[in-house]
Amino acid sequence: MLRGRQTPRFSDSFRWHRLCNLLCRIETVIVMLKIEWIPGGSETRLQFLLVLALLNVTSLEADAQTSARPTIEFNRWLEDWSVLANPEVLREPLDELKYIQLSTSDTRTYLSFGANIRERLEVNDAQFDIGGGRQDAYLLSRLEAHSDLRIAGQVQIFLQLQSDVAPGKRDPSPVDGDRLGIEQAFVALSEPLADGAITIRIGRQENGFDLQRFLSVRDGPNVRQAYDGATAAYTRGPWRFIALYTYPVQNRNRRAFDDYSSPRLSFGLLRIERKITSSSSLSAYVGRFRHDDARFPSASGNERRYLVDVRLAGSGGGFDWDAEAMAQNGTIGARAIHAWATGAIVGRRFESVPLSPRVSLQFDAASGDKNPADNRLNTFNPLFPSGYYFTTAGYTTYANLLHVKAGLSLAPRNNLHLSAGVGSEWRATVADAIYTIPDIPVPSTAGRGGRYVGAYGQVRADCALTSHIALALELVHFSAGPTIVSAGGHNTDYLGTEVRYGW
Repeated sequence: MLRGRQTPRFSDSFRWHRLCNLLCRIETVIVMLKIEWIPGGSETRLQFLLVLALLNVTSLEADAQTSARPTIEFNRWLEDWSVLANPEVLREPLDELKYIQLSTSDTRTYLSFGANIRERLEVNDAQFDIGGGRQDAYLLSRLEAHSDLRIAGQVQIFLQLQSDVAPGKRDPSPVDGDRLGIEQAFVALSEPLADGAITIRIGRQENGFDLQRFLSVRDGPNVRQAYDGATAAYTRGPWRFIALYTYPVQNRNRRAFDDYSSPRLSFGLLRIERKITSSSSLSAYVGRFRHDDARFPSASGNERRYLVDVRLAGSGGGFDWDAEAMAQNGTIGARAIHAWATGAIVGRRFESVPLSPRVSLQFDAASGDKNPADNRLNTFNPLFPSGYYFTTAGYTTYANLLHVKAGLSLAPRNNLHLSAGVGSEWRATVADAIYTIPDIPVPSTAGRGGRYVGAYGQVRADCALTSHIALALELVHFSAGPTIVSAGGHNTDYLGTEVRYGW
């Protein structure tokens, strides 16, 4: 099933089964609309999408009975389909493509294929409608297909292609479209070592850590963030050590397979994780971020940032917590960098109360540039933010920010999660700008107005219809503060409806 969501029990209600079939047909229509909106779509892609849409209907009965099958993971390369070597595991349509055994003597040597479809309809006011913008309605459409070759349970060769389009969007950003590209392509080797296990991945890969405040796969926008490079992870008992050096992939949408990476943008880290208890952990890492020709409102030049990050997360006694802090030092051009950020979420779940309510309080802060005329830059660089952390609308980001949010979530069913939150935001310093994702300054805000940025309300619903299909709905209203209004902006609204399919 999709991570974070549970499979509904179809035997409980025949009406629920009929509803799922209806929604599957609706998704099929969405897929067909996607094909109509893409000029020059190939016949091969059309046939492939139709097969996947048909699977939504034919796999429903199998979902009702299957319990030992692998979970459809957020990172598809983590899935292990060798369990299908067991003839007692119930089958679904096209399982002959999920597990192709390549060795008669080793069930761990096999080839597997898979795919994802994500369709999200958004109605949004970009950057508070400053600069003559207006409300925009568009579709963010993502198609991914992958192959996964495993040899003796130790070697993995993983290839994932992506095709992302944004029909109807007036001013698409670089992360909205990629007509055809390589999302991931790596070779991984796993070996036992000194009472532990080491895994080395080399090639194009995705990396995300913790709540993905600063280092993420950027699942919120249409094109996910990939990295060209090498990663080594060693696990022994409660300890885990990770080292990576990468060139983040920069997306282009001029022709197929034109994404690229270069030493002009690089990122590396050394990380240590330690499980304190079965439900709590402590981690820390040091890293280096390099970006040539970087630009901020008060500084520009070759950016060299050195990072130190510490995180504590866990749960117990009905409470859960996640706290993280990062310091950044280095240079940009001739100026010194001194920046920081922190974030914390504390929640309390009441399991014995109907709907299992959880209340939470969130606090986030990131430094801004105190004096544009001195020889220092204090603006925190959010690096590779997820786009999900505050809201899917992505109005603001981790730069020159103070943020407080109170939340409430409910679970009416095992497969249904409802949440709501209200938040307020201020600038850390008036001398610096207000920033939107990923680190874009809002025009005419640096050095003007007051600290108050605005307040927002958010409502979201997530539903896992089956182990393959998930739906989401999110509404956000942002009430702009006087600084944004004086810069030409106004209150903004966001509506997002999403369908995800994983095979």
